[in-house]
Amino acid sequence: MTQPSTPVVTVLTAPGEPEPPGMDALRSRAEVRFACDEQTLRDTLPGTDVMMVTDFRTEALEAAWESADKLQWIHATSAGVDALMFPALIHSDVVVTNARGIFDRTIAEYVLCTILMFAKDFPGSIRLQMKHQWKHRDTERAEGKQVLVVGAGSIGRQIGRLVSAAGLNAHGIARTPRHDDPDFVAVHGNDDLFEQLGHADFVVIAAPLTPQTEGLFDEKAFKAMKPSARLINIGRGPIVKTDDLIAALRDGEIAGAGLDVFEEEPLPENHPLWDMENVTMTAHMAGDFIGWKRALTDQFLENFDHWHASGELFNLVDKELGYAGSK
Repeated sequence: MTQPSTPVVTVLTAPGEPEPPGMDALRSRAEVRFACDEQTLRDTLPGTDVMMVTDFRTEALEAAWESADKLQWIHATSAGVDALMFPALIHSDVVVTNARGIFDRTIAEYVLCTILMFAKDFPGSIRLQMKHQWKHRDTERAEGKQVLVVGAGSIGRQIGRLVSAAGLNAHGIARTPRHDDPDFVAVHGNDDLFEQLGHADFVVIAAPLTPQTEGLFDEKAFKAMKPSARLINIGRGPIVKTDDLIAALRDGEIAGAGLDVFEEEPLPENHPLWDMENVTMTAHMAGDFIGWKRALTDQFLENFDHWHASGELFNLVDKELGYAGSK
């Protein structure tokens, strides 16, 4: 892969999104262009060598793909790259990298926090506090409970490490079973998912959105879970069939859900999930820490320097699988 002396980099943001922090450092290395939709991307793609994509929901790149005449590399400033996995890109020579590693620890902290909130019934305590009601209750012990992490990649590993440090037993689900993994009691294969769901007290979705995982958690999956189990989704919303989840929560097939991602985002104000007392929700922010946007730019700049010096890149995405390999 031959790099031009002054590469052209197009930064694709969401409409109305400000310029990512740290762009001055990029301007000293390349000609920088900005796009925010299909039309502006059609204008900026010709001659572009590298793309930095900050809009993880974008459909503009697929629509404007025919304008990419020199593109060599696309970097997504997100862990998930499902919006980029359209056939023309998958079958092209353009390489894709992602932001693996930036959000792993903070997402793991979010998961541990959610587990402890459920175990100690903090949602119930907050509701009582708002009503000025003093009510003593016994709560659960988290220690010794089983956590099933569906998606034992980079983020899943951090979740496994952190919940294990808190005394829970972490099991994983991955394409390939691993029985000597240092971060899990065991990593089971995809075919063992439904059997393992029946053992778990907390089921954490940390898988990428792919054709294989879309709609994976449906009525059948919820019926396989323990009635006392809680679901935590920090992966992608469409992995869970929302209507089936609501039915499972209402019918007592599972005990609760901690949700950071949804099939429809933002979640409509009249959605029934808002009023369910056994549900906690956040606005797709599980991994977002103070300074995360600059951290993403710095990671891209590091990879850009690798690419420009030697053509080598880290965090390469397997375009056929739709995600980067585990560390």
